[in-house]
Amino acid sequence: MTESNQPAQQPDEPDAVQPSAGQTDSGAREQGPSLPGPGRPDPLQGGSGQAGAQSAPAGLGDVPASFTPAQPQVPSPDAGQTQLGGSGPGRQLPPPGSGQPHPLGPGAPAVQFGAEHPAGPPSAPFAGPQTGQYYLPPGFQPPPAAPRPKGRGKVVAGVAALVLLVGGLSGGLGGYLGYNFANDSSAISSLDAPRPASQTSNAPAGSVEDVANRLLPSVVQIQVVTRSGAGEGSGFVISSNGQVVTNNHVIEGAAAGGTIKVVFQDGRTATAKILGRDPSSDIAVIQAEGISGAPVVQLGNSADLKIGQGVVAIGSPFELSGTVTSGIVSSLNRPVSAGGDARNSQATVLNAIQTDAAINPGNSGGPLVNMQGQVVGINSAIYSPNSAGGQAGSVGIGFAIPMDQARRTIDEIVKTGKPRQTVLGVKVESTEQGARISEITSGGAAEKAGLKAGDVITKFGDRRIDESDTLVAAVRSKAPGDKVTITLSDNRTVEATLDGVEVG
Repeated sequence: MTESNQPAQQPDEPDAVQPSAGQTDSGAREQGPSLPGPGRPDPLQGGSGQAGAQSAPAGLGDVPASFTPAQPQVPSPDAGQTQLGGSGPGRQLPPPGSGQPHPLGPGAPAVQFGAEHPAGPPSAPFAGPQTGQYYLPPGFQPPPAAPRPKGRGKVVAGVAALVLLVGGLSGGLGGYLGYNFANDSSAISSLDAPRPASQTSNAPAGSVEDVANRLLPSVVQIQVVTRSGAGEGSGFVISSNGQVVTNNHVIEGAAAGGTIKVVFQDGRTATAKILGRDPSSDIAVIQAEGISGAPVVQLGNSADLKIGQGVVAIGSPFELSGTVTSGIVSSLNRPVSAGGDARNSQATVLNAIQTDAAINPGNSGGPLVNMQGQVVGINSAIYSPNSAGGQAGSVGIGFAIPMDQARRTIDEIVKTGKPRQTVLGVKVESTEQGARISEITSGGAAEKAGLKAGDVITKFGDRRIDESDTLVAAVRSKAPGDKVTITLSDNRTVEATLDGVEVG
C-alpha cells in the first residue's frame, strides 16, 4: 500500500491461495520486484512475506524503491504457499524441459504445489512421497485452481493493510501522547500556581516602603519659568497652609522676575511666591497660594546621624515626580560647594551629609529622610565626573544640607524673611597645615578673639581643619552667638564668639 493510506491496486485474476496466506501477505510485500528471468534466481525466493516483514514496517506503506532483494533461501512449505498467493502477481511455472528447478526448491513436497490438490486420485507424477530434485513431466499442465469469489483477495489484503495502518498510526499516536503526558506530568508551570493572596497589611515600620508612604504626600515638584528659560526641582511642605522648603538655586531665577508653580502629589497645583532665601546656605522658603490642609513632614536631628545608617531620598529627578531612592549615610561633615551663581565659592560651602542614595538633577530641594520618616537633610548637590560634557547624573555621591543647620535658617526666613549667616570675620586660604588667615574684618569675632592675618588655624573646636573650605563649613554649622575654641599652628588657642550677618 502507499502512504496515501489507500490499498494497492490488486490483480483481477483469482489466485490459488489459502485465506491465511492472503492475510499474511498484507498486499505490501509483493509490490515492486519483477519476476525472475530464465536462468536467474528468484529474488523473492524464501518468501516475500519475510522480505516484506524486514523492510516494510507497519504503517509506512510500500517497500522503498531502493529495496535490496533478499538472498535465495530454501523456503518452508508455508513460504511456498505465500509465493503463489496473496495480492501480488501470480508465479509462472518453468517451461517443460527447461532444466530449471521448481520454484519450491529441492525437497519440497509435491502436495505444496498450488493452493489445492487436483480433484480425484493423484496422477503418477504426484503419487507417493517425493525426494530430491523434482521436475514436471514433459507436457504436463497443472490442474486449474478452484475458483474463489472475485475480489476476495483484494478485500482480505485491503483489510489486513488497513489493520496494519491503523495499528501503526495508533502506536505512533499513543507513543506521542504518552511522551507528552510524561513531559507534561513532570513539568512545573508558574501559570498553574494559584495567585498569592493580596497584601492588605501595612508596610513594616522602618522599611523604605513605610518611609515612602509617609513622606510622599508631603513632597512637591517645583517648576520655574523665567525670561531666560525654565527649570524644575523639588521641595517639601512644612506647614499645612502651603509653606515649602527648597534650595535657593532652584528658585533664584524667579527672584528677578518669573513664575513658580508647585505640583502636589495629589495632583493639585498652585502658584508660589518667595518668602526668603539664603544663597550662602542654599536654602529658600516659598509660599504656595490658596493651599490649606496640606500634609507636612516631621523634621529630625541631623546630629544623631551615623555613618552607615539607612536613608531615603525623595524628589523629582528629570521631571519624574515622586521618585524614591534609598541608600546609606556615606560620610558626615563633608565640606562641599553648592548653589547657583555662587558655585565653587566659599559663599555656598556646606557642611554636608554625603549619601549614596541616588540624587539627580531635579532632586534638589527634596528631603533626605531617616528610616523613622524624619527629614534629616535637604538634597542639594551631587558629584559627577562627566558633568562638563552635559547634564550631571548620579554616580552614588550626593550631598544634603544637614537639617540642624537648615532648620535655623528656615525658621528665620519664616519669622522675619531675613536669615542670618554665621561668620568668624576672616578671609582664609588653604595651606599644607590648615587654613591661613589672609584678611581680618574690623570689629569682627576673629579680631575680638585676638587673631591676626597670617595665623594658621588647625582646629575649630574638636574638628581638624585641613583647608579653607573645611573652616568655612565648620563655621556655617554653628549659630550666631555660639562660642568655639580655635587652635593655631603654633599650638596657641583662642576663644571666639561667632557673629551673624543678615543676608538676602
